Amino acid sequence: METIEAIILGIVQGLTEFLPVSSSGHLEIGKYILGDTAMGEESLVMTVTLHAATALSTIVIFRKDIAKIFAGLFEFKANDSFWYSVKIVISMIPAAAIGLFFEDLIESLFSQKLMLVGSLLLITGILLFLADRAKTTTKGVGFLNSFLIGLAQAVAILPGISRSGATIATSVLLGIDRSESARFSFLMVIPLILGKMAKDLLSGDISLTGSQAVPLLAGFVAAFLTGLVACTWMIRLVKASKLSYFAYYCFVVGVFAILWIAFKG
Repeated sequence: METIEAIILGIVQGLTEFLPVSSSGHLEIGKYILGDTAMGEESLVMTVTLHAATALSTIVIFRKDIAKIFAGLFEFKANDSFWYSVKIVISMIPAAAIGLFFEDLIESLFSQKLMLVGSLLLITGILLFLADRAKTTTKGVGFLNSFLIGLAQAVAILPGISRSGATIATSVLLGIDRSESARFSFLMVIPLILGKMAKDLLSGDISLTGSQAVPLLAGFVAAFLTGLVACTWMIRLVKASKLSYFAYYCFVVGVFAILWIAFKG
């Protein structure tokens, strides 16, 4: 993969990881349009690298919240921070289970299947459209709700289903405060990404060559910087109930992807 292509994919990842338009779906579309022939392990290495970059940008944005959660967790006291960390753990269970038992199937979906991506983007658009019309409340995240949001995150492993869109929309539809929905959505993904990276590194699934180093670094930096901007912007947009704009965008991109593969195929 060329460095310029890696930077483009990094910018796409940085924007779409936080904006509810499916980062994985856009990465697959980007790879297809750019003619990226990297498949299997090489493609997975770039995908994991870019997700690591956006995880780091999330940590930077929510560093105070994360420090508070960790402090509460290791105090072993039944305070708000401790219970919030328990809810984060509960939300991780569905996606972790899917990742453990269906890893090969998941990887096979990340091979420029534009018809699948386009169809799932339409579903993402519908979710956002419905969430934007939900009533505004001040309700927090409960234990059952954290599991249900975790189920949405597990479904969002599919390329084309936006992780942030699915989890935030599910939260809002469950009646949870919009600001808290965005905060919980962004915090709950960090352990999963870090866990996935650790698993791949320890298992040897990810191996780097000298020719990959520069493109991977360029993509990482691009994803990290754009992620900082997109995360901050997304929090404001959720508060202002602007999700329907992204719903229309997902409809357009989804139809584009379907038509592209239909006519080109």
